[in-house]
Amino acid sequence: MSLFTMGFLLVILQPSTGQFPRACANTQSLLRKECCPPWDGDGSPCGERSGRGSCQNILLSLAPLGPQFPFSGVDDREDWPSVFYNRTCKCQGNFMGFNCGECKFGFSGQNCTEVRLRTRRNIFQLTTHEKDKFLAYLNLAKNTLSKDYVIATGTYTQMNNGSNPMFRNINVYDLFVWMHYYASRDTLLGGFSVWRDIDFAHEAPGFLPWHRVFLLMWEREIQKITGDENFTIPYWDWRDAESCVVCTDEYMGGRHPRNPNLLSPASFFSSWQVICTRSEEYNSQQALCNATSEGPILRNPGNNDKSRTPRLPSSAEVEFCLSLTQYESGPMDKMANYSFRNTLEGFADPRTAISNISQSGLHNALHIYMNGSMSQVQGSANDPIFVLHHAFVDSIFERWLRRHRPMLEVYPAANAPIGHNRENYMVPFIPLYRNGEFFKPSRELGYDYEYLQEPVLDSFQELFIPYLEQARQIWAWLVGAAVIGGAITAVLTGLILACRKKRRGTSSEIQPLLIESEDYNNISYQSNF
Repeated sequence: MSLFTMGFLLVILQPSTGQFPRACANTQSLLRKECCPPWDGDGSPCGERSGRGSCQNILLSLAPLGPQFPFSGVDDREDWPSVFYNRTCKCQGNFMGFNCGECKFGFSGQNCTEVRLRTRRNIFQLTTHEKDKFLAYLNLAKNTLSKDYVIATGTYTQMNNGSNPMFRNINVYDLFVWMHYYASRDTLLGGFSVWRDIDFAHEAPGFLPWHRVFLLMWEREIQKITGDENFTIPYWDWRDAESCVVCTDEYMGGRHPRNPNLLSPASFFSSWQVICTRSEEYNSQQALCNATSEGPILRNPGNNDKSRTPRLPSSAEVEFCLSLTQYESGPMDKMANYSFRNTLEGFADPRTAISNISQSGLHNALHIYMNGSMSQVQGSANDPIFVLHHAFVDSIFERWLRRHRPMLEVYPAANAPIGHNRENYMVPFIPLYRNGEFFKPSRELGYDYEYLQEPVLDSFQELFIPYLEQARQIWAWLVGAAVIGGAITAVLTGLILACRKKRRGTSSEIQPLLIESEDYNNISYQSNF
C-alpha cells in the first residue's frame, strides 16, 4: 500500500507523457485547435517566459504518400494532429513535453543540461529484488490514474467538431494499451464500412521508430510514478528459446492449472483486465475503444498454429536479418523484399528476406506463439510480456543501426504508407515526434543495452572508427579506383614529360627529367610531404 500511495502522490506532482493532454481536452482548445498548456514553473504557455518554448503552428509534411490508403479527410489520424490541433508547443534546446515541462530523452536536471545514459538489462540478469520491483512497478501503473492525459472515446465528427468533447480517464498502463490500439485501428468509413489496410505503427518504415518512442515514453512514466529515475525496461532475449521461459509465476505469470488459456492465480497478472480487444465490435458500431474492461489476459504459449509459426526465432535468423543492408524497399509495406524492417517485423522470411505473409517470423512469431491477447495487434500491449518483447526487438534495431551506420536519408522521405514518411508526426503522440527523429543510435536518446555495451574508446579511435567502417564497406571500389587512377596518372605523366623533353631539347644547362639507369644512384630525392 505504501508503494501505491507514493506512486499516486508522484503522479499528482509530476506531468506524464501520452496521448490527449487533459489541459487540451476541452471545448475551448478543440474549437481554437490549440494545445499550448502553461508550464507550472512560470505559468506561461509552453514555459515561454522561461525560454522553454512557445506556441507555434504545426508544420506538416507535404511529401506524397504511398497508394495503400486511397482516401482523404475520412480519418482523424491523417496529418496528425491537425484534425484536433494545429498549434502546439514547440520546445527549445533540450526541453520537451506537451508544455515543455520535461527534458528530452537522454537529458535531466532543472535546465535539462545533464546527460544521462541508462542501461536496459536482460530480465534473467536482474536480482530477485530488481525483478520483484519491476513487477510491482507494472502493477502500480495498472492501478494509477494518469493525471495529465485522457483518451478519446469518440471521433472528431462524433464530438461535433470539438463542441462536444468525448474523453475519459485511464490508468497509466492502459493509456499505453489504448495508444497502441489507436495507432493500429481500422478507419471507420460510416455505416458498416471500414478500411483495414491502414496502420500508423506497423507494416511500414515507422514500425521500429514508433515502438522506440512508445517504450521510451512508457519507461519515463514508470520512472515518474515510482520516483525511480534509474528504472529501465528489461528485455527478454527469446533467440533459440524452446518455450516461454518468462511464463512462470516468478516472472510474467504461469499457466492456469485448469484452464490453459488463462494465467495462474498465483500471479497478480491473472487479475488484470484487458481493454481494446474487440475490434470487430467497434467497427460494427463505428465507435472507438472506450477502455471498458473486457476480461482477463489470455495466453496459451506454444499451442498456436504451427503451420504459421512452428517455433520461436533462432539466432541464425536474427543474424541473417542484421546482414540486410536496406532498411526499406519496394512498396515499403508488408510486401517489401530484402527489407531489414519487414524481415525483423516478421512479414518476410527470416532466411531469404522474401515477403511471405502466410508465415510469421521474428517479431510477429513471438506474438503468434503467445496464442492469446498478444496475438491480436490492436490489443497486444495488454499482456505485459509485450514490453519485454519489444525491448529486445528494439535492441536488434539498435544492432543494425550500429553495424550499418545509415544516414538519416536512408529512412524514406516520401511514398511510404500514410503516417510513415520521415517527416510525418507519429500517431497518437502529443508532444509531437517525427519518425526520422528516432532513426538514430539509442545512446543519443539516453539508453543502451547491456549486451551491446562496448568498452570505452579513446578519442582517436572514436573519431576514426566510423570512417574505417565505411572504408571497409567500399574497399573493393577504392582499390579499383586506385588502380585506374594510377594508370591514368602514369599515362598523363609520360605524355607531359615527353612533350617537355621535345620542347626543351637536351641542353646541358637543364637537368634532365628522365635519368639513365647508370646515373640513378648519383641522384638524391627530397619529398615535400
